[in-house]
Amino acid sequence: VCEGIGRVDSIDLDRLLDRSKSLNQGPFRFPGWNPGSARWKRYALTGFFDNDKPLGDYRPDEWRRLTEEVDVPVTDPLPGWYESSAYEGVLPRFRRSYLTKDRDALPEAQRAAVERIVSRETCPACGGGRLRPEVLACRIAGRNIAECAAMEIGDLIAFLGDVQAGEAAPVVAALIDRLKAMMGLGLDYLSLDRETPTLSGGESQRIKIVRHLGSSLSDIAYIFDEPSTGLHPRDVHQVAELLRRLRDKGNSVLVVEHDPDVIAIADHVVDMGPGAGRDGGEVVFAGALDGLRKSGGATGRALARPRDLRDAVRRPSDRIAIRDATCHNLHGVDVDIPLGVLTVVVGVAGSGKSTLTGAVLARQHPEIVRIDQGALGGSRRSTSATYLGIHERIRGRFAEASGKQAGLFSSNAAGACPVCRGLGVLRTDLAFMDAVETPCQACGGTGFSDAALAVKVKGRTIADIARMTAAEARELFADDVAICAPLERMEEVGLGYMPIGQQLSSLSGGERQRLRLADELGRDSAIYLLDEPSSGLHLRDVERLLQLFDRLIERGKSLIVVEHNLDVIAAADWIIEMGPGAGKRGGKVIFEGILAAMLTDRNSVTGPFLERYLRAEHALAEQGNAK
Repeated sequence: VCEGIGRVDSIDLDRLLDRSKSLNQGPFRFPGWNPGSARWKRYALTGFFDNDKPLGDYRPDEWRRLTEEVDVPVTDPLPGWYESSAYEGVLPRFRRSYLTKDRDALPEAQRAAVERIVSRETCPACGGGRLRPEVLACRIAGRNIAECAAMEIGDLIAFLGDVQAGEAAPVVAALIDRLKAMMGLGLDYLSLDRETPTLSGGESQRIKIVRHLGSSLSDIAYIFDEPSTGLHPRDVHQVAELLRRLRDKGNSVLVVEHDPDVIAIADHVVDMGPGAGRDGGEVVFAGALDGLRKSGGATGRALARPRDLRDAVRRPSDRIAIRDATCHNLHGVDVDIPLGVLTVVVGVAGSGKSTLTGAVLARQHPEIVRIDQGALGGSRRSTSATYLGIHERIRGRFAEASGKQAGLFSSNAAGACPVCRGLGVLRTDLAFMDAVETPCQACGGTGFSDAALAVKVKGRTIADIARMTAAEARELFADDVAICAPLERMEEVGLGYMPIGQQLSSLSGGERQRLRLADELGRDSAIYLLDEPSSGLHLRDVERLLQLFDRLIERGKSLIVVEHNLDVIAAADWIIEMGPGAGKRGGKVIFEGILAAMLTDRNSVTGPFLERYLRAEHALAEQGNAK
């Protein structure tokens, strides 16, 4: 019934289609399916329908073709038809375009429209188990495989430990060993049936570490990109121990990291810099850990910087009350969130932080601007400039200077390179291998046509401006407030190094979040909710981020931040700690108050790590000496 997905989606045709309208009148109630759009043309220009006939008057065969039929050849289309593929009905196209994808990756307008049209429920045939009845009928100690997969890791270990395995004992032992490795990485709250798209980046990476630990291979080079992402300080040392185990099996382990506790275990450190973007790209230090601390570079100075709690705790201007919050692992949670200050929500991974703030707070208070690290939407050609809305203004300047249409200066319109179609790269499909992209030689990788590149404003082509950083572009267009204001906000959030023509798909999660923040700062928003804004940031950049937070609060804004970073936690005016554990062992508010009180609270899991962090001269001192 569900084809192994475990759930079924029901599409409400009356909400998707207005049967009182004809195709010419636009019966599709969905963004991007309006008359004149590419999706509308796939139906109106096929020649299959009377475009002036209301959908409610369709014969059964016409209605079936419109909604259900697939792979129908289009033999006599109307002028303007451009599709080379066969006809596909509304329902199969809608399912393929929206229901087979992660909804969170859809643009906001489309996601909201899908939620209005589609209802989702557990598959009645398998009960969400995804398997056939004859498979679910097989049981060990009273449980089938779907029930075992739905158990949290810790519970599954206990269950397997009681199984009388017999000949399968080696298999069970190996499974328990792998599950214990997951538990050691702080993943005990997960279940084995958890869908991979719902995992955070840190969770996905830790699962990969566990997988490779079970490999018998040696003399392999492993590269890990910030494995501490999303981890509470309590669990970082577990990652460090697993990285050591990989090394001790005869492998080479290369780790890209900012966390001082992970840096501390390194046998050899390479420090890149001295700055970011064009100001980086150099090896500023390479050697032992002690040398890094004495190098005087940006990383060395940041590690040596003294740390302390905020000097003066700000007083809240008001509070938001959450009462009887019940969702996922939250059961009747009550908590007050102060406004006009920096509130940091802490707790081990899986303790309920994101549920409390995202699933409860943000939905109860839609006026809160939630800024996470998810995709920014848009097309493959979307850039920072298009996202912030300044590309249109820049194209207007070129149109004024040349007397030509503004579309000539867009790589998504008339100005696109005819060879690469505005992408700047040529993609070669290698079948069973990953596709290879090479710069387009016709346009030099710019994505623009010769006609577009022939026009200059202030001595620069449209491609030259796309390669400029936010700081450089602001200086060039200092006479244009509409362009300068968004660029100033880019610099304010720490993205001054980024070329304004850089594609959104190439940004890191932290860069996407800061770009979204730069966009929101241009609006009249009062309360911001940020999910781990320090992810991917150097210690020096975290300090700049905190300075930005202070400026926002001085302007009367309220900040609610979900974080593990101890620098951010130490700067908080108010702390809300979820826990004490993860999954069903979490979901409670175990502390709320100022930092000084958390340091002495016996219930706090984060307090002891913050105390150690503040007590040390710098984060690496104790571990460096022990080593």
